[in-house]
Amino acid sequence: MSGRPRSWLFRVAFAAAALLRPEQRARPLAARPVPRPRSQAPGSLKCFFGALRMEMTEVTGVSLKRGSHAVEDNDCVASAEEAKRQKVLDGSLTTGQDGLEHDSPPGRVDVPGPPTAVSAKEGRKNSDVQVEEEEEEEEDGLSEEGEEEEEAESFADMMKHGLTELDVGITKFVSSHQGFSGILKERYSDFVVHEIGKDGQISHLDDLSVPVDEEDPSEDVFTVLTAEEKQRLEELQLFKNKETSVAIEVIEDTKEKRTVIHQAIKSLFPGLETKTEDREGKKYIVAYHAAGKKALANPRKHSWPKSRGSYCHFVLYKENKDTMDAINVLSKYLRVKPNIFSYMGTKDKRAITVQEIAVLKITAQRLAHLNKCLMNFKLGNFSYQKNPLKLGELQGNHFTVVLRNITGTDDQVQQAMNSLKEIGFINYYGMQRFGTTAVPTYQVGRAILQNSWTEVMDLILKPRSGAEKGYLVKCREEWAKTKDPAAALRKLPVKRCVEGQLLRGLSKYGMKNIVSAFGIIPRNNRLMYIHSYQSYVWNNMVSKRIEEYGLKPVPGDLVLKGATATYIDEEDVNNYSIHDVVMPLPGFDVIYPKHKISKAYREMLTADNLDIDNMRHKIRDYSLSGAYRKIIIRPQNVSWEVVAYDDPKIPLFNTDVDNLEGKPPPVFASEGKYRALKMDFSLPPSTYATMAIREVLKMDTSIKNQTQLNTTWLR
Repeated sequence: MSGRPRSWLFRVAFAAAALLRPEQRARPLAARPVPRPRSQAPGSLKCFFGALRMEMTEVTGVSLKRGSHAVEDNDCVASAEEAKRQKVLDGSLTTGQDGLEHDSPPGRVDVPGPPTAVSAKEGRKNSDVQVEEEEEEEEDGLSEEGEEEEEAESFADMMKHGLTELDVGITKFVSSHQGFSGILKERYSDFVVHEIGKDGQISHLDDLSVPVDEEDPSEDVFTVLTAEEKQRLEELQLFKNKETSVAIEVIEDTKEKRTVIHQAIKSLFPGLETKTEDREGKKYIVAYHAAGKKALANPRKHSWPKSRGSYCHFVLYKENKDTMDAINVLSKYLRVKPNIFSYMGTKDKRAITVQEIAVLKITAQRLAHLNKCLMNFKLGNFSYQKNPLKLGELQGNHFTVVLRNITGTDDQVQQAMNSLKEIGFINYYGMQRFGTTAVPTYQVGRAILQNSWTEVMDLILKPRSGAEKGYLVKCREEWAKTKDPAAALRKLPVKRCVEGQLLRGLSKYGMKNIVSAFGIIPRNNRLMYIHSYQSYVWNNMVSKRIEEYGLKPVPGDLVLKGATATYIDEEDVNNYSIHDVVMPLPGFDVIYPKHKISKAYREMLTADNLDIDNMRHKIRDYSLSGAYRKIIIRPQNVSWEVVAYDDPKIPLFNTDVDNLEGKPPPVFASEGKYRALKMDFSLPPSTYATMAIREVLKMDTSIKNQTQLNTTWLR
């Protein structure tokens, strides 16, 4: 240990806190610099570095960088304020969460995570998506290495109040193999997700060509306007000035040149119309608003060929961005509203992900142009279709995951992976569904269901232990001191967090009308809390079910026939396996097992002052209908290999972009300093990949546990 650099120890701790150093931030696809070399942690550490903020990603700020020529491109112009904001947000991973799970079907809002970020999750209609306000956020990180020990310890101290798996009912394993350690997401490129479409095909980015279309304007539309003209047109389009029109002088007055300028303005600035005017002997193209602000969300109908499908479908490859982040980036650069995009499911942030996206009446040519100016994105496999995509249409996702520096023997790995392939894993809701602070989201959900609105307000706004941004800490302190929503709100530079929205509601409706104040929070974020409570109950009940009856179906268990749950009778028990058994999330439209676990459900809800026989709420939104969830998931298309490597920086497999660029696959030595487990598997929607990896490694995935392991090892 003494031979290792001191700073390496602290980088280990900060990986646990998900604080990125500059070399780990977003970088270009074409020339990704390798991260700073680091030694590997000893196997006894037993933690996932960088996988501590797990599961479904929240919508945070937009993060991107530009190529050197970006300012000259029409679709690549942004203000200085935007650039400043990107720089700030690029430095902060802690505002978001690194998702390791699948997308959820429509009708269920699977939005785990702390209530401190505005989320857009499964079940959300694409039309509800909003562009994030341009708000400054505080930058996380450290300036002096000398401060790192104190910061690492203070983070660990904060996380002593966090949740463990035991707190949320995650207690059982299905396999008997001995666990071992490994590092997950040492590099975000070690975690790759490919969407499985409704046709069962895995989405790959393997074609960057643009469909030939005579209706498309020439490439000149991207260069004919100057930077100043683009700026004026954008301000006109977005109603940012008092001008009612923008006049552009035609220097080379030819019909062809005028046509290109007309096309450029109409194509690149939806909502603007153009006309040609003579002024004092000179020709001008005059741009003006055609249909007001609504035109931004509804691209001009008459400019789209009737013979072409209204939607351009494409495959989106993205690095270290969640789906909503990516769509916000694309919409800003295309100058359209995000609600013209549709998709089948949201994807992880701290990962490389590949999924299909559809957009209304934006040409493939224009989308492909973004490849020249956006970093950490690639768009390809374009086609025109009649219909958009819908949430939940996907069949699942395929994962390629590398666990670096594993300590398990070949025999241990073989046993673990065979068990995952043949038996599967318990379909628990993962840790990030319940938040990262001392106030779990399920507690807020329980208070909502109890109609205890003062408690709801207090739980969301009161000071709490746990890792939070500084401005949230100050906001909570102000609230505790004054109970003045306006004063607490002034402490928040980011108003769109749940706390900010609730405070704004309290300012508007008063402290005696908390229900209306809470209603200002977007519906999906409100439902997040009660779904978190359902998940908390389900995790506890499935652990009891496995403890009581093991891994075999028993009479009184539930199975699905179509969408209908039915009981397993004594005589039918041999016709089913544990993979057929489902357990209910509590609600008014479900039935419960006919054995001891039914009583356990009732006892748990009674202890929480809830009536299992009356899950309808006075407020319709908070009435729980319930659902059914399989207790064991068996991944499909499981394969794995153990590879040796010497250099922690090297990628251990090729991405789609690597293949497009013709990079040869990595060649592994027969022996090396380190060993890595490369896993491939497919999962259905609404299941958590971290729970599959937990089953392989046999370790607690909570931030609290991982941070304390790190700190103990450091000391």
